[in-house]
Amino acid sequence: MARSNSSNAWLKEHVNDHYVHQAKKEGYRARAAFKLLEINEKDKLLKQGLWVADLGAAPGSWSQVASQNVGDSGRVFALDLLDMTPIRGVDFIQGDFRDDEVLAHYTELLGGRQVDLVICDMAPNITGNAVMDQARSMLLCELALEFVREQLKPNGSFLVKVFQGYGFTEYMTAMRETFTTVVTRNPKASRDRSNETYLLGKQKKA
Repeated sequence: MARSNSSNAWLKEHVNDHYVHQAKKEGYRARAAFKLLEINEKDKLLKQGLWVADLGAAPGSWSQVASQNVGDSGRVFALDLLDMTPIRGVDFIQGDFRDDEVLAHYTELLGGRQVDLVICDMAPNITGNAVMDQARSMLLCELALEFVREQLKPNGSFLVKVFQGYGFTEYMTAMRETFTTVVTRNPKASRDRSNETYLLGKQKKA
């Protein structure tokens, strides 16, 4: 089957992408690593000894960055619907974040301890229906925020990818109710055509 014009355009963009080449050079599994690296450089989220939850982790580039920064004294707990090749220092569960049983299994890994940081780069499988895709994306963000309210320590931080559109304003309000400070971050590694942005909640309210 011949590729569509949009598929050909994506392939050309991917092949010529600076961050794709840089990821291969530096051993990261995906170009998304540079989004977290840039945000971390600015906000100093990742530190030695932290416990980090990585939601929507596959193929693992954010878990790689997190594990490198928290060191042997910290831990990273990753979750994704897709399988992920093991990473040293990262505990991984494969399953649907929307499934209560999967989420219960994931939280069991924490052993009753809350995490210091939650990072979430989740996105739904794209259907091409903009309204449906936006709704599914916001649902994942809302579920992630529910997880944060239960499993993130007071004064902890939450970094989440959000697509601007329906529900964005309401989600921003919910973030502000949960955190002392909420800021937006738009890393250079985000593709120009993407309407994604990252919300960073700092200092979770008790």
